[in-house]
Amino acid sequence: MPGKIRKETPLKNPDRPYLALGLEGSANKFGAGIIKHLEDGSTSVLSNVRHTYITPPGEGFQPRDTALHHREWALKVIDDCLSKAEVSIHDVDCICFTKGPGMGAPLQSVALVARTLSLLYNKPLVGVNHCVGHIEMGRDITGAQNPVVLYVSGGNTQVIAYSRQCYRIFGETLDIAVGNCLDRFARVINLSNDPSPGYNIEQEAKKGKRLLPLPYTTKGMDISLSGILSSVEAYTTDKRFKSEALPSDQEDIITPADLCFSLQETVFAMLVEITERAMAHIGSKEVLIVGGVGCNERLQEMMGVMARERDAKVFATDERFCIDNGIMIAQAGLLSYRMGFQTPLAKSSCTQRFRTDQVHVSWRA
Repeated sequence: MPGKIRKETPLKNPDRPYLALGLEGSANKFGAGIIKHLEDGSTSVLSNVRHTYITPPGEGFQPRDTALHHREWALKVIDDCLSKAEVSIHDVDCICFTKGPGMGAPLQSVALVARTLSLLYNKPLVGVNHCVGHIEMGRDITGAQNPVVLYVSGGNTQVIAYSRQCYRIFGETLDIAVGNCLDRFARVINLSNDPSPGYNIEQEAKKGKRLLPLPYTTKGMDISLSGILSSVEAYTTDKRFKSEALPSDQEDIITPADLCFSLQETVFAMLVEITERAMAHIGSKEVLIVGGVGCNERLQEMMGVMARERDAKVFATDERFCIDNGIMIAQAGLLSYRMGFQTPLAKSSCTQRFRTDQVHVSWRA
């Protein structure tokens, strides 16, 4: 994280209540949240508001259109956020924003809003790594102490563990992220994007009855998903494929539900495998699932089976904190701010490529 860190000691309880406003907009959601750090070391989520840019079925979201959505909704979302928290912008100690990774144009829109608020109200800026925001919010909400983290979202798939003030990446996708894989297949079978294509795939998969053979590609601690996406798409051109689950006595019919079920089962098995390998490597008894795909109940269930076999525990959150939101940016930003970090205005740009292991996690021992 660019900038200066003035302290190297682990974070202590605050000497007074601290408030932070967090702004997130790295993809198709614009979120704003207010978090408070209290003198006893606890945190309080005062508000967490977001608005999602939803496209028609079969269509993804383009950077330019998504950026326009964020600009259109920024003021309303921030106003709602402050109103629900019952605080004024003058009360916050810092304004935190997503510096990266993410889509370029949406990131720039959020950075512009953050800079404007900083200049208008003379508040310090804190640029936040999106991935670290997910991790720190997950740790705070669930109470996980030192877990292996499975970070699964539309743009990222990583297995992470903490060591020496850095979140180390043990394994990751070699091509597309798991969320992107699910979203792209949802477009192929024309599923709705409301509330999200991944959620609709999950619901469709619950109706699936057949587990079809698909490529299972783990390479050490890494996985590859482009091949499985091509293979599941190929089933839609098979003569046995029926786009609607019509009553039939034929056992060889392939339905969209079967494909969703097979895709989920295979991909999630790959994710569980590399997560278990990381747990064995560091001797961990905790798994924390974060990111938008982390809401998936089947993924949580499969991870839970593995964890019980290892006498371990799975930690996960619901859609309020799994899906991109402003409060996670506020949490990670305020932790960093309390360690003395600020982002100078001249360095308040954003970047599409900002790896998790590039962040100095100064607030942890």
